[in-house]
Amino acid sequence: MIGTDTLDRVIGADVFDADGDKIGTASEVFLDDQSGNPEWVTVKTGMFGTKETFVPIRDADLTSDGVRVPVSKSAVKDAPKIDTEGHLSPEEEQELYRHYGMGTGTAGMDTGRDTTTAGYADTTTTTGTAGMVDTDTDTGTNRHGTVGRDTSGPTTDDAMTRSEERLNVGTATEELGKARLRKYVVSENVTQTVPVTREEVRVEREPITDGNVGNAMDGPAISEEEHEVTLHAERPVVEKEAVPVERVRLDKETVTEQETVTDTVRKEQIDTDGGDVRR
Repeated sequence: MIGTDTLDRVIGADVFDADGDKIGTASEVFLDDQSGNPEWVTVKTGMFGTKETFVPIRDADLTSDGVRVPVSKSAVKDAPKIDTEGHLSPEEEQELYRHYGMGTGTAGMDTGRDTTTAGYADTTTTTGTAGMVDTDTDTGTNRHGTVGRDTSGPTTDDAMTRSEERLNVGTATEELGKARLRKYVVSENVTQTVPVTREEVRVEREPITDGNVGNAMDGPAISEEEHEVTLHAERPVVEKEAVPVERVRLDKETVTEQETVTDTVRKEQIDTDGGDVRR
C-alpha cells in the first residue's frame, strides 16, 4: 500500500505491471479529495517519455525496483487518452475505472471527488524530500484552497519549490528510403576510321632496247593477244566482343548536420507580497 509518506519514492520511479514488465516512469500522483490517499499515477511511456497515461496506484506495491501496479502493460497502452495537465474530472475517472475494471473504489469509499468545490481530484508530485508533496498541477485551486505548487499544509513544510521545464532533445533513427543498383542495356553508334587498300590497273610502256628486243620479237609479227591481271582490295571487317570495364557497388557513409529544435518551456516565478523581505 502506498501512502502520502512514500510519494517521494514514487515520483520518478520505474513502473512495472503485474507480470514484472516495465511500463514507464512515474510522473505525477493524483490524491483522493476526501481521504487524501494516492489514487492514480501518471506514467510516462514511449521512446522519449512523451506519452503520459493514468494508471491506478490504489493497490500498487512499492519495491526496491520501483512501483508494481496491479494491471497489465497492454491495459496501460490501451488506456483512455486523458489530458494530464489540469484536473481529472469525475467523468474521466469513471472512464478510467471502467477501462481497468475497478468499479468506483473500495468499500466505504466514494468516487474521491469533493462536490463542495470544483469536483476535481488533486495531482501531486514530490519535492525530493520525504513528506513534502505538491498538491496541484500548474494551474487551479488545490485542496488547501490556494493556487500553485508546494503550498504549506498538512503534507508540506514552510518552503515553496520553484520548478521549470527543460528540453531534453535526443535523436531517433528512421528509414528514409532504399537505394539499389540496376543494370540495363543501351545501344549507341560508334564510328571508327580504318585504312583499306585496293589494287588499280596502271599501263606501263617501255621503248624497245637491246635488252628487251629479243622478247619483243617473239611470236608472229602481227597477231591478236590478251593479257589478264587479278586486282585485290581490302574491306572493313567488324567484330564485337564484351569486355569488363569496371566494378560498381553500393556503400553507405554517415553525414552529420546540425538541426535546430525550438519548443516552448514553462517555469515558475515566485513573488513576495507584504513586509520587508530580504533574501
